Amino acid sequence: MSSDRRSRTGTFFAALVLTISAGLLSACQVRPLYSEHSATSQALKSIGFSQAEDRVAQEVRNRLIFLTSGGAGEAVNPEYQVDLAVRTRIVGVLVDATSDEARAGRVIVNVTYALKRARTGEIIKNGNRSAIALVDYPEQEFAKIRAIRDAENRAAREAAEFVRMDLAGALVQ
Repeated sequence: MSSDRRSRTGTFFAALVLTISAGLLSACQVRPLYSEHSATSQALKSIGFSQAEDRVAQEVRNRLIFLTSGGAGEAVNPEYQVDLAVRTRIVGVLVDATSDEARAGRVIVNVTYALKRARTGEIIKNGNRSAIALVDYPEQEFAKIRAIRDAENRAAREAAEFVRMDLAGALVQ
């Protein structure tokens, strides 16, 4: 008889624990931070960006507009404004000793930004992000110019993605 009572008590406690666990877990929700319908996504869509100074800055700006708006274009009446300053540096890292010419290098794109409220000008976040793209220099001059441009584009896109992550993090808070 006592073993029958123990099994009923054990079953009761197991059911009680299961019910409490189900209740607690039902309150949990797993949603992507940057989904289309999240507050972060809506805030990112309401960002305007300063005009670009050169080709690489335009590449960064275009990529940021695409990443923040989901491909819909820049906001017409932005709630936030981002001022961008983009610098590009090309460094030769592997020099041929006989001809004293670089055979490989790297392109460094540095983006300095300031996220502000459009109405008040209050700075929410400012920062600096860099990206590096490696490049091989071919013998032909046109191919070398094109290789550098491709490396600039790669570094610009990567730097824009870093900036977008920073902007999203700042707007979540």
